[in-house]
Amino acid sequence: MGAEADIRWGIVGPGRIAAKVMPDFAYVPNAVCVAAASRSLDRAQAFVDEFGLERAYGSYGELIAAPDIDALYIATPHPQHHKLAVAALQAGKAVLVEKTFTATVAGAEDIIATARACDVFAMEAMWTRFQPAIIAARSLIEDGAIGEVRQVQADLGVDRPYDESDRLFDPAQGGGALLDLGVYVVSFAQYFLGEPDRIEVTGSLAPTGVDWEIGLLLGYADGRAATLLGSLRHHTPGAARIFGTKGWIEVPPRFHHPDRIVLHRKGADPEQIIRPPDGVGYSHELAEATQCLRAGRTESSVMPLSDTLAVQRILNEASERLGVFHREDDSIEV
Repeated sequence: MGAEADIRWGIVGPGRIAAKVMPDFAYVPNAVCVAAASRSLDRAQAFVDEFGLERAYGSYGELIAAPDIDALYIATPHPQHHKLAVAALQAGKAVLVEKTFTATVAGAEDIIATARACDVFAMEAMWTRFQPAIIAARSLIEDGAIGEVRQVQADLGVDRPYDESDRLFDPAQGGGALLDLGVYVVSFAQYFLGEPDRIEVTGSLAPTGVDWEIGLLLGYADGRAATLLGSLRHHTPGAARIFGTKGWIEVPPRFHHPDRIVLHRKGADPEQIIRPPDGVGYSHELAEATQCLRAGRTESSVMPLSDTLAVQRILNEASERLGVFHREDDSIEV
């Protein structure tokens, strides 16, 4: 794809998250969103009218087949990601897939294998990694500001009233704390510590059988560790800390889209580093995907597919330890 070309985007699943993402396209050079698809044409048309897009589709397959669309942002419930992403990749469409990437490890592996076989770009939409404040933290760590990273703490909880009809409590839609909130704390820990050697998990289940609250301990052979909390049952601050041998970095609430960090060096006063995002903060992951496509890259170096798979393994192992077994929804029509 020529460097001069704009990347034309389509939205698969014009729901709540997609509506939050849409305004951030204005901050992304060479990216233009032109279409949306839903299983309901009326719903797709309402989204198109709200955001001034060119056209609406009443099926996902029509958008996937559209010849003038370069990339798709997939924002349907987790279990639908697998079939939609594979179909898009096979049609030559790049995909930015909402987190959690899939409902299962096998689903994630299949998307990754398809992307590589088709030589088409795929990335998990983990916006946290692209926040300027998190990039600043990573740079400080790489420069040795806090020495060797040894421990990570992170929490993310919301007080979600129990409703068995709510997607978050519906097993068929990939409900539960781990896939919706745990993905943030696990991905954060994996980014700074890598893939763990062992996992310990505790938690509780909602009446529908999905995980309601979770506590994770990720252990590493050399003694490093991450302690992670997530809940749909009660609020938590949504903070994170990265501890090293020469200091630590605080990521204030809400850590998954922060506008600042605080650097604590041994023997020095705390240093606040302010790095607000452009727009709400989704702009940075959109920019990464757009830039990769314009440069002819099929994978992001910041959010590589190997990291996505590592996180998916942790999420599914933890879920299954609690007795929650997720399934892909491959009945969806494409």
